[in-house]
Amino acid sequence: MVNGTDVYGTDTLDKNEFFKRVYQFLGIKYSKFFKMDNLSKLAFLSAEFVLSETPSIGKNIAIILSNNASSLDTDRKYQDSINDSENYYPSPAVFVYTLPNIGIGEISIRHQLKSENGFFVFENYNTNFHYHYENNLLQNNKCNSVLAGWVNVDEDSYEAFLYLVSETGEIEHTEQKLKQLYNE
Repeated sequence: MVNGTDVYGTDTLDKNEFFKRVYQFLGIKYSKFFKMDNLSKLAFLSAEFVLSETPSIGKNIAIILSNNASSLDTDRKYQDSINDSENYYPSPAVFVYTLPNIGIGEISIRHQLKSENGFFVFENYNTNFHYHYENNLLQNNKCNSVLAGWVNVDEDSYEAFLYLVSETGEIEHTEQKLKQLYNE
């Protein structure tokens, strides 16, 4: 959903197939997409929906994301490549994605953003942290807008909640509003 409107639906529950279909639906041409881990794919695709809705916001966009699993989903795959008795060396292609902020890097490269960014790990989506951090960035002129939210992938479950904050936004940026939007 984007701004409360259902923009894409599918009957598949398999995350790999879902990510591939969304990529095709968006008509993106980004050769590195299929090399990304699932967390990066989810962050990348979610950002595409949000940033495509606001093409005139410029490039001074900070990115602040969080989740509760860090890059654990990919870390397990990397550990499996180490444990594989036939493979004496772990896969460097998987190792590249053993940090959760790599998804932020992929978004930044795609949209040519050179701004503040951070990826934080909390047990649950932390509206208090996000609200205060995003306001701090805007009030201290570190950016013009903040792409923020929750992007989580762990085994078969995945969830994304991204939003764009600016001082001229249509929706008031409050902790209560973030809670409301996240729970919708």
